Amino acid sequence: MLLGAIEGGGTKFVCGIGTLDGQIVERISIPTTTPEATLDQAMSFFSNKGIAALGIGTFGPIDVNPQSPAYGSVTSTPKPYWSGYRMLDHVKRFMDIPVGFDTDVNAAALGESVWGAAAGLRNCLYMTVGTGIGVGAIVEGNLVHGLLHPEMGHIVVKRHPMDSYAGNCPFHGDCLEGMASGPAVEKRWESKAIQLEASHTAWELESYYIGQALANYILILSPEIIILGGGIMNQAHLFPRIREQVKLHLNSYVQHPVFASDLETYIVPPALAGNAGLCGALALAKKALR
Repeated sequence: MLLGAIEGGGTKFVCGIGTLDGQIVERISIPTTTPEATLDQAMSFFSNKGIAALGIGTFGPIDVNPQSPAYGSVTSTPKPYWSGYRMLDHVKRFMDIPVGFDTDVNAAALGESVWGAAAGLRNCLYMTVGTGIGVGAIVEGNLVHGLLHPEMGHIVVKRHPMDSYAGNCPFHGDCLEGMASGPAVEKRWESKAIQLEASHTAWELESYYIGQALANYILILSPEIIILGGGIMNQAHLFPRIREQVKLHLNSYVQHPVFASDLETYIVPPALAGNAGLCGALALAKKALR
């Protein structure tokens, strides 16, 4: 039995075919342009594959409430042309199969919980730091939803004393995403993040904001593991800096053996590496099939 998966990003849609045990057997990448053009190409890819279900993990914000009249649509995204677009309706014009629909980060959290770093755990957090910042959470084995879905990338953070940058978020200015996303790093320092030396001040600020956010998530959700992905986290030297900032922000308040250690097994990169999102979409398809 084959499943379909879509990892919908702001710059590209990755479409894949996979198995029930999470193995990707085929994939393509489609540039994210208009909704119609992007989704038509995706549907063309799946048209002759004989998939039993499809999972979609996409950038948002999106409406994930099945009881909502706008279920399956993109809401207030800054991405041109996509606000209000009914993605799920578009897909269902092409295929009459079960479809799982959630945020890209919730999908990645699900993929890591089924086949990756959080396998066997009931609670985990997945954070991506790249073009934007998004966070997905699983609590007691379930993806977290409420009125919509968590938007933990837009929490308010304390400004670093050395940082005078106004912030890059078009909605909130200096929220977490506004201060620590890839575009925020590039605009603040007028350089691509990948071109900055490991000793650059940028990484002190980056670890400060991310560490502060993770400390807040720990206090609120108490995850059993935190997984950090996205382009910015390809800077491996960030992990020890972030772990140290988490300890500083918690300041020994949370009493558990994991926080007395170096946190190397608690704050980790994705075990699925670059496949976390696509495998997560496969996991959404598998759930929809059930």
